[in-house]
Amino acid sequence: MVALVRGVHGLHGAVRAEVLTDRPEDRFVVGGILFREGDERPLTIASADAIVDGPGWRLRFREITSRDGADTLRGVYLESVVRPEADLARGSYYWHEVIGCAVRGTDGTELGSVKDIYRIGETEVFTVDSGPFGSFDLPAVRAFIRVFAPRRGEIVVDAESLDLRPPRSRVPDPDRPKAPRRRTRSAKGATQAPEPPEPQASGS
Repeated sequence: MVALVRGVHGLHGAVRAEVLTDRPEDRFVVGGILFREGDERPLTIASADAIVDGPGWRLRFREITSRDGADTLRGVYLESVVRPEADLARGSYYWHEVIGCAVRGTDGTELGSVKDIYRIGETEVFTVDSGPFGSFDLPAVRAFIRVFAPRRGEIVVDAESLDLRPPRSRVPDPDRPKAPRRRTRSAKGATQAPEPPEPQASGS
């Protein structure tokens, strides 16, 4: 997945897309081909521009020439065919390779598996679930991750640093508003092995 169409722009078929790739300049080139998720009909990029006054890119496709046509793309994920020569850099992995990886502590305790990935700023965060500590967020930084081997299906973490605690059983409060659900972004984008921690001054 390289983009999520968030809305339409103008009257001639342009859309506003949330970027889900680390290399939009490579993916959104005039003449390039994108596909709707689960649809083999191509979308040929006619124009592509980063939005100056906000996040995302403005895309227009040769096959979409009207606002009504663009509106059919609203909420649709767009895919790009990854060419063999576009391999990831050493130590990088596609998100779909990380989703499903088993997560365990340095003592071998099974903590669950990666169910989702999202970004906060420049940091990727793995959502881990189905373990004795319930669902928890795992920032992809060396301070917490000791072994990162998605192709072996293995992530080893310092559970003590994460301060994990078993979920408490409690009766739900009917008057308490429900927390909004976070939109899943499974298997989109790519991630890198966490870098070693920076040296700290004695005494971030």
